[in-house]
Amino acid sequence: MLKRMKKRARLWVQVGFSALTNGYLLGFVKGKIFTGPTKAVCVPGLNCYSCPGALGSCPIGSLQAVLGSRNYKFSFYVIGFLMLIGSLAGRFVCGWLCPFGLIQDLLYKIPFIKKRKNLPGHKVLVWMKYVILAVFVIILPLFAVDIVGQGSPWFCQYICPSGTLTGGIPLVLLNEPLRGAIGWLFQWKMAILLLMIFLSVIVYRPFCKYVCPLGAVYSLFNPIALYRYQVDAEKCTKCGKCQKACKMDIRVWETPNSRECIRCGDCLKSCPHGAICSSMGKKKETIIVKDGQQNDK
Repeated sequence: MLKRMKKRARLWVQVGFSALTNGYLLGFVKGKIFTGPTKAVCVPGLNCYSCPGALGSCPIGSLQAVLGSRNYKFSFYVIGFLMLIGSLAGRFVCGWLCPFGLIQDLLYKIPFIKKRKNLPGHKVLVWMKYVILAVFVIILPLFAVDIVGQGSPWFCQYICPSGTLTGGIPLVLLNEPLRGAIGWLFQWKMAILLLMIFLSVIVYRPFCKYVCPLGAVYSLFNPIALYRYQVDAEKCTKCGKCQKACKMDIRVWETPNSRECIRCGDCLKSCPHGAICSSMGKKKETIIVKDGQQNDK
């Protein structure tokens, strides 16, 4: 029983954190967005502001709102928040604390004829999330403004499937006036959501790998984050079992702190030689990291 609980520890943390950050149950009953004081605080993961249960704000949505405002062009709070979380945990947030990451994990568990780790053209597609971050989250909200100088939250408005699933659909279902106002934009976002759901059944976390701008931000901190992975060169035999276990398809013995790593921990469990550990793991005499770093423990 204890072994089973340890095996599912990440799942329970994901479920618990998603419930904690979306715990305003009255919002789902009344179909209204929570507007209490905690809504001014960002949560680490991609958690839509418009979700009826959301108690906090999405950092990507908050960043766009500030950049697009005619009164403010920079937010030290949002940027500081992203830098703090990134420098502490990197993409650990993606693997353990993001509600939409949990949804993709559950979808991937649905039986299908053949599962894939990646889409064709994976090595090129992984760069798309950085393009989305630069164009839809930063450039367009800053420069594509209306007559009064107000920008729009382009990523949230035109792309984000998480917002459609957790915010758009519940609000439309619970508010009759909104159902009458549905137009092409909602239909477009529903098409994106359905595509992501379909792909998530076949491919592991396609949104995280190819689309998510928040994952793109945190990925930049993976090599330097306080919580990172290390490989003992003396123990590692390059057997490849870590890559086989890794659903993000990372050659862990070469780049344990790859930008694509979501810190799920599967590689740590799969290594038969105990050559991989985290910076918070068991202390060893000398850990030599394969991407060029050396740390004495």
